[in-house]
Amino acid sequence: MSTIAVLGAGKIGESLLSGLINAGYSPEDLLFTERYQQRADELSERYGVRGADLPDAVRRADVLVVSVKPQDIEALLDETAEIVTPDKLVVTLCAGLPTSMFERRFAAGTPVVRVMPNTPMLVGEAMSAVSGGSHATESHLELVERMLGSVGRVVRVPENQQDAVTALSGSGPAYFFYLVEAMIDAGILLGLPRAVAAELVVQSAVGSAAMLREGEGHPVIMREGVTSPAGTTISGVRELEKHGVRAALIDAVEAAHSRSVELGAKHRQDPGESD
Repeated sequence: MSTIAVLGAGKIGESLLSGLINAGYSPEDLLFTERYQQRADELSERYGVRGADLPDAVRRADVLVVSVKPQDIEALLDETAEIVTPDKLVVTLCAGLPTSMFERRFAAGTPVVRVMPNTPMLVGEAMSAVSGGSHATESHLELVERMLGSVGRVVRVPENQQDAVTALSGSGPAYFFYLVEAMIDAGILLGLPRAVAAELVVQSAVGSAAMLREGEGHPVIMREGVTSPAGTTISGVRELEKHGVRAALIDAVEAAHSRSVELGAKHRQDPGESD
């Protein structure tokens, strides 16, 4: 069993720790770093996992899961660049940061795997996409897929698709929350209490997602199954089309993709380097 260190135990880092423990990993094989001592003590008490300072965690672990905000990455790299060795696997959860950036800063030959998770990791329902860097082997990718499988579903994509993944599933929960918020407001407008409107909308979303996951048909076919001739649903769908909701969602994903590309560009070696 490899020793795994989560470098940055924020919400996503904590969710991964929790998922790994629930999947059968021993707390003895896990470490985490956390800048605030009170939170570190709380995490240790909650999960039985040892907290450590950054250099100590890097030296003791076989797998280093980098789970800090992109704006904090330079400080982490400055502190660890000299002690990360090629026998360790670096797994980055940092949005927009290419594997090549880590490969340049760490010792030659260090394997790096890039992951784009999303916030449903907090409830064990993440959608994560993994991509291997220049030195990552099949066994490295399989190890990361097993790790991330403990907190949701995992797909493997070429790294040059990670900006699209970020725009679609990385940012995707926010789009769903936005739609749910609007539907709840509509229910209130129609006279329903907020709690009732929220229950109706959220459970409808959960049930619809379950139907999609079970593979009962293409979304168009499933929508048509709710849409009776001259009924209420088709009247609502007509308004959605009239107001360009479909086009707005596509534009939103494209805008998020452009921003992801922009954020990652400054971390590439040169303008021509792709993810």
